[in-house]
Amino acid sequence: MSSYNFHSSILRAYDIRGVVGETLSSADAYFIGRAFATFLPEGPKPIVVGRDGRLSSPDLEEAFIQGLQEAGRNVCSIGLASTPLLYYTVFTHASAGGAMITGSHNPSTHNGIKLMQGRMPLSGRQIQKLGRIAASGQFSAGKGVLQSFSPHKEYRDRLLQNLQIPSTLRVAWDTGNGAVGPLLQDLLPHLPCPSFLINAEVDGRFPHHPPDPSLPENLQDLQALIREKSCDVGFAFDGDGDRIAVVDETGQHVATDDLLILFSRDLLSAFPGATVIADVKTSQSFFNMASHWGGKPIMERTGHSRIKSRLQETGALLAGELSGHFFFADHWYGFDDGLYTALRFLNLLGRRKETVSSLVRSVPQIFRTEELSFPCPDADKMRVIRRVAHRLRQEGIHFLAIDGVRVITPQGWWLLRASNTQDLLTGRVEASSSKARDDLLETLKAYLQYGREERACHPRFSREFSRGRHRF
Repeated sequence: MSSYNFHSSILRAYDIRGVVGETLSSADAYFIGRAFATFLPEGPKPIVVGRDGRLSSPDLEEAFIQGLQEAGRNVCSIGLASTPLLYYTVFTHASAGGAMITGSHNPSTHNGIKLMQGRMPLSGRQIQKLGRIAASGQFSAGKGVLQSFSPHKEYRDRLLQNLQIPSTLRVAWDTGNGAVGPLLQDLLPHLPCPSFLINAEVDGRFPHHPPDPSLPENLQDLQALIREKSCDVGFAFDGDGDRIAVVDETGQHVATDDLLILFSRDLLSAFPGATVIADVKTSQSFFNMASHWGGKPIMERTGHSRIKSRLQETGALLAGELSGHFFFADHWYGFDDGLYTALRFLNLLGRRKETVSSLVRSVPQIFRTEELSFPCPDADKMRVIRRVAHRLRQEGIHFLAIDGVRVITPQGWWLLRASNTQDLLTGRVEASSSKARDDLLETLKAYLQYGREERACHPRFSREFSRGRHRF
């Protein structure tokens, strides 16, 4: 049987991801399907497969399903879907696992595959094992059956349970031409409050703005809609619907840290002593406030796979990542779902009877940067982190090594870590004053400069950093 080798860059920490026509092709999708089917324990339960709205997704989905079937696995196709809809289907119907063809928040030229064994995502060594299976050519063989299934109405009805949304709220929605558009179009007529929806047509070219709601420039359409319709709150989603951004009634983007604090306060009032989780990029205010309210906060590595594993291990009821993923396990299933998060926030607004900006003002106000991005070739990222960590140890400076280095000081903290999904180093700074924040930012830059010295990083990285091509 023929062996197959994938491009070295596509087997990532938490999924498969590449540039279509360059590092990712239909042939790759086919052999990933065969390897994944071989990796899973044998059995009759189907693998659930969905795809997002990217132009390349139908071809990749077809090839992937063919690989599954030719390895003897039965397949349940749900067609065009959001990633949370795929998760919901896997969680609520007997299946061996799931696969979502999606490029998530990345540009239209990118695509990838998110994989699940049972209810848990594949990650790390498991994904690397798929590469070894393909390289060995030792695939399972058979003739699996393909069936189609539409979970859309069932999922919609489940979302509508336990809603307490005031009819007086006016809500703006921007689905960014991503896969969540049709789901929201079906949901909105069943909500009690006036809603205004833009960019709902699925279009894999993303003509209005890129499908990444974490970037301020991609929220301009939503902010204009809030002003035009005098809305109380607005929501924007990424390309596959598992991430969300929230904008208040004044058009101000609500920081993910602040949302997580608000959700934590709300949840801990109902479940005293509950465990709550946030990734290493999250504000210290979250961990402090969760403890103050009687919760048990845990800091975890960035990445949806690790967060979900930690939820299961600890029995936590809430988790969040700075990138806009929220995980609820009290009245939901513990997977990240942008639509459910939006409805949960509307419920919170209904109970608190305050404006969004007023709620945010109740959160401790500190001085912080957004996530900082520094271009760095994939092969050099960990070398830079190791070099910085070594220097900190030499100087006797304490740091957390959960994910990169997070250095705690009396004035605040700074973070430098390697991105799991892009050729970037990422960082963040938070402090008690603007001066302390700026001072810590200079400290981060100094250690970063040291980390890239003596061939610690590719020369292109040095040039781009010196030209200011990092994003603050």
